Amino acid sequence: MYRIVKVLNNNGILVLDDESKQEQILLGNGVGFGHRMGERVKELPNARRYELVSEKTSALTRVNGIDPIFIEVSGKIIEEAEKVLGTLHHDILIPMADHIAMAVARAKENKEIPNPFRQDIEALFEEEYQTARRGSQIIEEMTGVRLGEDETGYITLHIHSGRAEENVAESLETARIVNECLAMIETGMQKKLPLGSLGYNRLVSHVRYMIARARKGEKANLDMEDYAKTTFPHEYALADQICRKLEKESRLKFEREETGYLAIHIKRVMG
Repeated sequence: MYRIVKVLNNNGILVLDDESKQEQILLGNGVGFGHRMGERVKELPNARRYELVSEKTSALTRVNGIDPIFIEVSGKIIEEAEKVLGTLHHDILIPMADHIAMAVARAKENKEIPNPFRQDIEALFEEEYQTARRGSQIIEEMTGVRLGEDETGYITLHIHSGRAEENVAESLETARIVNECLAMIETGMQKKLPLGSLGYNRLVSHVRYMIARARKGEKANLDMEDYAKTTFPHEYALADQICRKLEKESRLKFEREETGYLAIHIKRVMG
């Protein structure tokens, strides 16, 4: 049984699950029609359920500040994403809805926020990015507002946080670190990276997991430091410079094995 905390609109209600004592949002055609606050309802088989167990503040407080259409939009994006990516953590519903609401408001005023890490986000989270593109279509279909590719990047981060342990802020920080790393490689090698190439995508993926290992305090499986230091001294010196700078800026510890491993990826992509 559920107790209705708030009827969002005809297609959505905020409820409290009697058994788990968790706040949930139920979405579906006609789910909210004819219901009222405080009413008790049984399981609704046609409703999509979004648990809100990690909300730090009351869900009622959060949803009161969001137009229900954006909660519906967010729900449909999650539904579409799960067709491709599998089950996501549904805690992303309200944060994504809140972000989309603000993005649409900015777009109406021609004040969209640029995303300097969009290309890195697309390379880092390719599957999520493609589903975010479908999400942008859903936003336009339901609100009449077209968002740019920069916003697709931001929506990607919300989707990624639904399938990973990283939250949106951590994912954006990952993209920032990757962007800085790639810029340092181009400067050090005096050569542009071949965007979209297999070597480029492998390099981006490596840096992503290098950061993940540093956050978890893990080491790389291979120790290629001596080999890289001897065989690719220039690339090794650059990789060492990058790791040491990132340590200072990100407050992460990159083990020495990472230097040799990164040097090999630099050599592969730059030739």
